Amino acid sequence: MRRLSLFIIGLFLCYIIYYDLQIGTLPTVNIISTTSTQAAQVEDKSNPSISFYETKIKQGDTVLSITEHHHGRLPTSIDQIVHDFESLNSNVQAEEILYGQTYRFPDYN
Repeated sequence: MRRLSLFIIGLFLCYIIYYDLQIGTLPTVNIISTTSTQAAQVEDKSNPSISFYETKIKQGDTVLSITEHHHGRLPTSIDQIVHDFESLNSNVQAEEILYGQTYRFPDYN
């Protein structure tokens, strides 16, 4: 009986490991709602035209996570994304975005 119990526990542990590796137990990311369906153009001194999309910040969002979710992966360097975000949103630091506010994010498509 003891061997059977250990065998069942071993199978259960193998199933748990398989499930974590294949499906995962972390919550899925909700689709970020964009307020503009068309990418708009804005004039900037350092970049002649940066296309952007607007997104309302949800709890736990960062500039990089929103950009990565929109593009599937980071399309350019982190420094470039932060620079473009700060140039689109005057007087806003990338590290200090506020929950519930709507910001412009660079669109690299």
